[in-house]
Amino acid sequence: MRPVFEWNIGTRTLLLGKRTLVMGVLNVTPDSFSDGGLHFERERAVDHALQLLREGADIIDVGGESTRPGASVLSSGEPNRSDPAAGHQYAKHSVSEQEELERVIPVITSLKQKHPNAVISIDTYKANVARAAVEAGAEIVNDVSGFRWDSEMAKTLAALRCGAILMHSRGRPEEWRALPSVSDVVTLVKRELRDWADAAVMAGLKRERLVLDPGFGFGKSFQENYPLLKRFEEFHELRYPLLAGVSRKSFIGRALAKYGHDAPIAERLHGTLAGETVVMLKGAHIIRTHDVDACVEAARVADLVVS
Repeated sequence: MRPVFEWNIGTRTLLLGKRTLVMGVLNVTPDSFSDGGLHFERERAVDHALQLLREGADIIDVGGESTRPGASVLSSGEPNRSDPAAGHQYAKHSVSEQEELERVIPVITSLKQKHPNAVISIDTYKANVARAAVEAGAEIVNDVSGFRWDSEMAKTLAALRCGAILMHSRGRPEEWRALPSVSDVVTLVKRELRDWADAAVMAGLKRERLVLDPGFGFGKSFQENYPLLKRFEEFHELRYPLLAGVSRKSFIGRALAKYGHDAPIAERLHGTLAGETVVMLKGAHIIRTHDVDACVEAARVADLVVS
């Protein structure tokens, strides 16, 4: 049986555990690893979000900055590396706070106008972007850094009183290829998620507003992701609702490799569904996915077993 939680997202409460909730990915970026550029224009992005809702998405996760492997990220207090004058080697990859706001706020505003009941999540690690997105209508902040890349994030979320997703990431995207391997990645991720969640609660963020995500692919080598799948049920020891995002990830492509070549992104649907079904059967409360229609159908069957 999957543990049941009431997730307080501020304006309402979402029941987690009775069935799998599906979070549809909406990347408003030109360079995301999976669908960069496809929904970069506002109207196209909103239309795609509405399509995801028609397909059964419970939450729309709007992101304005790619955190694919090799991308550069900005922490609070750092210079704007999207400014070529900064002379940073990752300048061409950085997204400034203002640029991110210009990408996501019009989409959130327009989507709420067209679908007032839509549950919107903002995928950002920047506290000011999180605040503006919530003011525009988002009810959840999904931070891939675990509230660590911006020192103001946890305090900001506590004041906003919205829902929050704390995801595990080893290091930053520009560092991932050089990270040393881990002998027991599941134990490491559990320990750090517990520590980071405790820190967020100490900063004033209520437990009932938190969901945890082990962060498939984020600073984990290909081989380190498979134990996360196999032992996903161990994350229930943390006693928080769990989100999993395996959709189209590189380790799925590696598992589906043929003739020495990883499966391209366009050919990872079946492997993605297999991975998503695994974590559903092991008790994931929310699945973050690009392929909402297929995931919703898989969840309907998996929920007959786990709910």
